[in-house]
Amino acid sequence: MTADSKASPHVNAGGFNPRDTLDPSRALVPAVVQVNEQRVARGFWPKMRRVARRIPFAADLVSIWYCARDPATPSTAKGLMLAGLAYFVVPTDALPDVLTLVGFTDDAAVIAVLLSLVGKHVKPHHKDAAREFLDRAGED
Repeated sequence: MTADSKASPHVNAGGFNPRDTLDPSRALVPAVVQVNEQRVARGFWPKMRRVARRIPFAADLVSIWYCARDPATPSTAKGLMLAGLAYFVVPTDALPDVLTLVGFTDDAAVIAVLLSLVGKHVKPHHKDAAREFLDRAGED
């Protein structure tokens, strides 16, 4: 079955296709932002607890999460942040995270680009909160 074929009349009947949430050109569509927000809400903290010690950009990820949750962050920046965090959370990405040494390089690239686009919205208090979380996680 291809992405375009339909298993039944009710599947992809011209409505919302969850695969479109991974399309960067649709990152700010409200329905896509909502799906990304749900993905991040379900998967971000469990994945961070598993991998925080293994990835050098953990502080950036957590800072972005705090910034995306901040009411003072503009909605456009939040939408892009949620798209980047959703990419990190989704288990099927360009390089599977289970591959030692290279599994998180695609995630690191996405986060680097994300910070270059909306990094000015990540404030010192977001970074401080991220450091506090990672310090507590390191003690466990």
